[in-house]
Amino acid sequence: MKKLLIADDNEDILEILTTFATAEGYDVTTANDGEETLVKFFSSNFDMILLDVMMPKLDGFEVCKKIREVSNIPIILITAKGEDYDRIMGLDTGADDYVVKPFSAKEVMARIRAVLRRLDRVKDASGNKIFRFDNLTIDTTDGKVTLAGENIDLTRKEFDLLLLLTDNKGRAFSREHLLESLWGLEYEGETRTVDTHIKRLRAKLDKTPHPNWKIKTVWGVGYSFEVTP
Repeated sequence: MKKLLIADDNEDILEILTTFATAEGYDVTTANDGEETLVKFFSSNFDMILLDVMMPKLDGFEVCKKIREVSNIPIILITAKGEDYDRIMGLDTGADDYVVKPFSAKEVMARIRAVLRRLDRVKDASGNKIFRFDNLTIDTTDGKVTLAGENIDLTRKEFDLLLLLTDNKGRAFSREHLLESLWGLEYEGETRTVDTHIKRLRAKLDKTPHPNWKIKTVWGVGYSFEVTP
């Protein structure tokens, strides 16, 4: 049974989402504000979090950032705002998906299933393998990345992005393909999200010299992982 943490200060929304999630077989815990969300997150193990953006004490963006410092748990943001800035900010803080109020509970359940399916596809594709490229090691069993023997702290999306590129070294992926593979079709057109994650991933990896491989920008196409013989 998958365990969900649903955080929203609106009791009606909590009741509706809890009813639908329970009916689909999820074990649900609820929270009413940002601080309570963090307390419950750190006190138990969950498989996914539904996180309202506009909550008292700590908003959803701040909660998401704090959780991402220690965990790659899937997070779906719930927001009443639909502007591009809010969507992209949510994704760049480490969220896996978002839904905009007003929404149907069935839509939210579909988003939950879609995110979990994408995670399963990434796991299946990796086949619990260890990838090594000179001084870079990617262990898909425990989701760890080391560079020159030092652990590199990546968010789950950064890890999935690196894994997709390295598992297909030499192949150039368009931004649209990366969005579809790692975020879902609903993000078509928001290519700034990919660019932001590539920039952050490079910044973490480039702290240690790696002359024999690189994440390459393929102009007019997107990105690829290239290894020098």
